[in-house]
Amino acid sequence: MQSNISLLSSEDTAFYKKNGYHLYKKQVFSEEKLTRLTGIFEEQLALKGTKLSDELDTPHFRDERLLEFLLADEVLDLVEPILGPNIGLWSSHFICKDPLVGRATPWHEDSAYWKGRLSGFDKIVTVWLAIDRSNQENGCMRVIPGTHDNGFSEYEEVDGKKNLFRSQIKNIDESKAVYFELERGECSLHDSRIIHGAKVNTSQFRRCGYTMRYFSTEDRVIADKNKDFKIWLARGKDVAGSNFVNV
Repeated sequence: MQSNISLLSSEDTAFYKKNGYHLYKKQVFSEEKLTRLTGIFEEQLALKGTKLSDELDTPHFRDERLLEFLLADEVLDLVEPILGPNIGLWSSHFICKDPLVGRATPWHEDSAYWKGRLSGFDKIVTVWLAIDRSNQENGCMRVIPGTHDNGFSEYEEVDGKKNLFRSQIKNIDESKAVYFELERGECSLHDSRIIHGAKVNTSQFRRCGYTMRYFSTEDRVIADKNKDFKIWLARGKDVAGSNFVNV
């Protein structure tokens, strides 16, 4: 179902295509809906066991209540101006940096971790929804604008205890970084190929975001490289022939 409402202007979309990101400094969901999403996150956090707070990947596999948010018009109307009318839900992830000890997210491209799993990476967008206020003090996301023309940079190893990943992109000029400071309920959008990361959380405040990831169904999700991985058709039609659970 399509709502025929575009939440991004033509200028917003042009900026995204040039720079690889956009900051949406408006409330995505109503306060009532955001409160319900936060409650689901708090439940997931309480049940995480030995996992760290930044390891709550694909929570919608465990709790399909999240599909209400992932397949919502409020989000898809942000994504459609970038991807077009045929949209698949690729993944989601609660990324929470605990106060004072939240690990750094090394410089990386999302596409590098998904290599071989989809037929293309130029039409994948992540919506990063701020569950908590996100700023430089508590380790907000940062990007290097315009670095979304490749998606497969050269990496080097880093300390896996201090970082979310065990590798990072080499030779980044951090002076070019743009910091995504967001109020609770606002979001950013970024291209799967853009170089991005986050510093450690040195503040006394938690920093949690919910990443909602979407792809154009013109690209195919390769079934034998995604065993037990579930994707949903969010809007429009399946163009390339992926194995959607709801088709």
